[in-house]
Amino acid sequence: MKKTNYSYIGIAFIILVFGIIFIPKIVDRISNGDIIRNESRSDYADDNKPTISDLVFIENNGEKRKVPNFSFTNQDGKTITNQDYLGKVYVIEFFFTTCPTICPRMNLNLVQIQNTFKDFENFGVASFTINPDHDTPEVLKAYAEKYGITNPNWNLLTGNKEEIYSLANGGFYIYAAENKDVLGGFEHSGNFALIDKKGFIRSRKDEFGNPVIYYKGIISEAEKTDDDGVEEEISTLKEDIKKLLNE
Repeated sequence: MKKTNYSYIGIAFIILVFGIIFIPKIVDRISNGDIIRNESRSDYADDNKPTISDLVFIENNGEKRKVPNFSFTNQDGKTITNQDYLGKVYVIEFFFTTCPTICPRMNLNLVQIQNTFKDFENFGVASFTINPDHDTPEVLKAYAEKYGITNPNWNLLTGNKEEIYSLANGGFYIYAAENKDVLGGFEHSGNFALIDKKGFIRSRKDEFGNPVIYYKGIISEAEKTDDDGVEEEISTLKEDIKKLLNE
């Protein structure tokens, strides 16, 4: 018993000596600011915080423009809304499956973009048909298979024609209309819009500081320019998608 008591006394003595020698030093370091927040693990949380890129918000009357509410049916027969895209960076387009002119070029470019970001689960595309009477979910499904659309966040959407045209012309200001006098019976813009994770329309600025808003979707990255010397913007779009994915 005496030996055990001496052991306890020895341990207590060591703890007492440690407290007398080191605790005043620790208190002194705190008082003098020597122990700083960098010694805390929580401080590294700031390093992982997303940063806002240099892409601008598109504004109307000082208010940032968001994607309008929508609800349509995709190629798998599922209802897809704008809420399904929250938390994702995505590209918007308007097209139709029987388009004989610009749509095939646009979607080949989008497939290339899809493949560039195939490892990003938070990247997607929303393709709205402007010929919903013909473009049923079954037709859209076949179109997706034909073009190699594999991204689960790439929805080819069909639904009420008036709502689609309202979304195009009034929501995104991307022109779309029926016109029996043009090849294919419909005309529409070949532009893409880029949306951030919170549903805001984003773009870069031009050399004068004005938002570009849209990206030309017809000219491929490989072509570089069209016959009129207009430069491709697919590479630009890729760069800006990457920026938003890092936000």
